[in-house]
Amino acid sequence: MSVYEKLADLSISLPAVVAPIAAYVPYVQSGRHLFVSGHIAKRDGNPWHGRLGADLSTEQGEEAARNAAIDLLGTLHAATGDLNKITRIVKLLVLVNSAPTFTEQHLVANGASKLFKQAFGAVGAHARSAIGVAQLPFGSCVEVELVAEIANE
Repeated sequence: MSVYEKLADLSISLPAVVAPIAAYVPYVQSGRHLFVSGHIAKRDGNPWHGRLGADLSTEQGEEAARNAAIDLLGTLHAATGDLNKITRIVKLLVLVNSAPTFTEQHLVANGASKLFKQAFGAVGAHARSAIGVAQLPFGSCVEVELVAEIANE
């Protein structure tokens, strides 16, 4: 089953790549590796504001990380032209806007990790870091970046 069929089964349609609003590009390819810039969590097309452990629950954070991962899939599609060319999701970095006492960043990050596993199967298994931060752009609750490996052409 292709990645696109799996996404259709999950009722996920890929969003268009959003143009950067600062001095960076959405992705850079170096050899077979694709480095994708951080994507903030959105809800209804707008930044999903809040701080985990204060304004938002762990479950809401997990949903936010999943939403950011969907946007990352759109950027991966734009970068490769075909998600089936991805041979490995290598690494995720998940930044979580956290209250000082919040310690469940790893559970928030599962929202993104689980989606990549569902979409890519074994290819979606990856290394990961989940880090609590004091603030993210636009007051967003979660930001996710990734490194992927692409098949030789």
